[in-house]
Amino acid sequence: MLLFIDSADIGDIRALADTGLVDGVTTNPSLVAKSGRKFEEVLAEICAVVDGPISAEAVATDYDGMLAEGRKLAKIHENIAVKLPLTPDGLKACLALSEEGTPVNVTLCFSPVQALLAAKAGATFISPFIGRLDDGAQDGMELIREIRTIYDNYGFETQILAASIRSVTHVRLCAIAGADCATLPPAVFKSLYKHPLTDAGLEAFLKDWKSTGQSIL
Repeated sequence: MLLFIDSADIGDIRALADTGLVDGVTTNPSLVAKSGRKFEEVLAEICAVVDGPISAEAVATDYDGMLAEGRKLAKIHENIAVKLPLTPDGLKACLALSEEGTPVNVTLCFSPVQALLAAKAGATFISPFIGRLDDGAQDGMELIREIRTIYDNYGFETQILAASIRSVTHVRLCAIAGADCATLPPAVFKSLYKHPLTDAGLEAFLKDWKSTGQSIL
């Protein structure tokens, strides 16, 4: 499963990219607003740091506006995937951009049939928002499982990019359910390393090694 970082903070992105484990980045208007910087400047800098899909969201809500914004965003870097909402105009723009060779990430997916429409429109990625479903007492992970089944049934190549990830448990369950990618807030990505037995085991190993009085170097 590919791991993306859901952030527009170049400091966080740079630090996590240094691990060699980051496959891409997703941004949205809210994340860019938090950065306090110009959108195109942020995107160009992220593309220079991470060699993978970088999702950049159009903010127009009509077909012509989304198409124009998508084309402009795609010119920033070859790795840009234009994010479009799962609306009639969004899917129409998705089809047009996809036919032009521009990767598209269809976002704000909350149902399996929405994901079916996105795949038929040629989306490169579909972003089911599992955390927001969980917040509403629905089963976000069931959405991942159902989309996986539908895509496998018909051989759709659209990649399932699990979004609105809130925890390590979400990441684990997405991987089990067969999501192709997951986009994680920096804090969740850092938590993937953690387990109390790892810490305890390392402490014990180091204590025993110290008792030998030896040095490897």
